[in-house]
Amino acid sequence: MSIVTVQLRRKGVITLPIGLRKRYGLNEGDVFALEDLGDGTFLLLPRVSQVARLGDRVAEVMEESGVSTEEVLKALEEEREEYYREHYA
Repeated sequence: MSIVTVQLRRKGVITLPIGLRKRYGLNEGDVFALEDLGDGTFLLLPRVSQVARLGDRVAEVMEESGVSTEEVLKALEEEREEYYREHYA
């Protein structure tokens, strides 16, 4: 673990050093949780969006199962058509 000095700028902006952003794959727009530990100490934690996390999990399952994106889209289209026939035809 290392200590890095950062500066609080206008509107509360803190810039994370490029080395840390690259090391941890952080990008503009990423969301963080800031926990106040009391006594002036803060803990900054990256928060992965649930959509991104679930999307990654779907991609993992597809890869493990050997299913392509095209196959998933075709199956979804077939399900949509069947649902339409059952509920609206």
